[in-house]
Amino acid sequence: MSAIAVIDIGKTNAKLALVDPDSLDEIAVLTRPNTVCPGPPWPHFDTEGHWRFLLDGLRDLNAQHPVCAISITTHGACAALLDARGELAAPILDYEYTGPDTCRSAYDKLRPPFTQTGSPRLGAGLNLGAQLFWQFQTRPELAARVRHVVTYPQYWGYLLTGNMACDVTSLGCHTDLWNIASGAPSDLVARLGLGDKLAPIRAPSDTLGVLRPDIAARTGLAPTTPVCCGIHDSNASLMPHLMTQSAPFGVVSTGTWVVAMAVGAAPVELDPHRDILVNVNAFGAAVPSARFMGGREYDLALGGAGGTVTPLAMEQALSGGPMLLPAVVSGSGPFAHERSRWIGTQEPALGSDLRAVAVSFYLALVTSECLRLVGQRGSLIVEGPFAGNMAYLAMLKAVTNADVLHAEGQTGTSQGAAMLCGPAPKTRTGSVAISPEIAARCKAYSQRWRAALGALSG
Repeated sequence: MSAIAVIDIGKTNAKLALVDPDSLDEIAVLTRPNTVCPGPPWPHFDTEGHWRFLLDGLRDLNAQHPVCAISITTHGACAALLDARGELAAPILDYEYTGPDTCRSAYDKLRPPFTQTGSPRLGAGLNLGAQLFWQFQTRPELAARVRHVVTYPQYWGYLLTGNMACDVTSLGCHTDLWNIASGAPSDLVARLGLGDKLAPIRAPSDTLGVLRPDIAARTGLAPTTPVCCGIHDSNASLMPHLMTQSAPFGVVSTGTWVVAMAVGAAPVELDPHRDILVNVNAFGAAVPSARFMGGREYDLALGGAGGTVTPLAMEQALSGGPMLLPAVVSGSGPFAHERSRWIGTQEPALGSDLRAVAVSFYLALVTSECLRLVGQRGSLIVEGPFAGNMAYLAMLKAVTNADVLHAEGQTGTSQGAAMLCGPAPKTRTGSVAISPEIAARCKAYSQRWRAALGALSG
């Protein structure tokens, strides 16, 4: 049986998945941590380690199931700067590094307005334009050395095929580099001196090329194996639903980042100061979106001690139990400037089921705020790790009053990225059902949570 290989470079882990082109099920998954190297010249991603991992993984997985095509998805806020030889002109900066903040004032005078880009002003390197500006200011010789800029999915595609590109979803995710109205690069590209250096802009589903002969020999894949251009990971999660759902609907993609996307949203004024942005989907259309680092917050709040969501723990939490207020990770999300704290009864013990439920409720309530801010309406699909968390789903359903569906499968990103290679969407979802009593108690919990947040903010 042949399979589509999906390269998925997330912020926390790098993955290589084999996806069945008929069922879109994952046949096999390999992972490695996306550990950040400390520098010099700055904290950067271990691209060399990822490349060895991917080549070895393609070789090993192809021996089990012949690979018929390769697709790529990665996190955003990332690009590769290539020199005249096509090699990295500098290591790829970790977007969480705060170096770009030292040039914040100067950069703010250069960047286009939110109305042009749909890109809010974010901290550290979360605006790709801010990264590039800071890198060129810090190392002026770098700007002269750079001949090509490729967005991150296409960097891996370039290594595989030798062909350079950027894709619309990666340029359209809070980079400051994309004009959402004109569907072309923003004014900032020319201001950074990159007008003739940005690689050709392609659709994610375009075939970037076939494998370089040396890569085919190294991995054992056929030299004619096609490689898709690639896609930003949140948009990979959205892709299956764009093909199977009728607007309006919303998608909540969960992972290191929780991204709430509203397709056919109600008309609302988007507030860039609350981490609201406009993503560009695989078909080039604008999608109002909001996000926060929910997966990171989940890990931090549980302290690595675990805990299980159980009906008993949910009952305890809804009966006047403890509440967690935002923001566990400051600087992003709709409550970026709030200070996290536990309120109510005593803070639940690390490793306890009650703590796991309280954290899940917290994440659902922040998610619901994200959805409200982008005007989400219609059914709501949750994909990724939180799709299996009953406390999260129950609270989200109660608070949004939406028909909440949980996507089945390990990750929506692999399925969406595989669809770029042609398979028809075959998403499987289950509807979340909760009793009227639980819904009422969840709503009461959310009201107490909002009242406490309002009181502390005031």
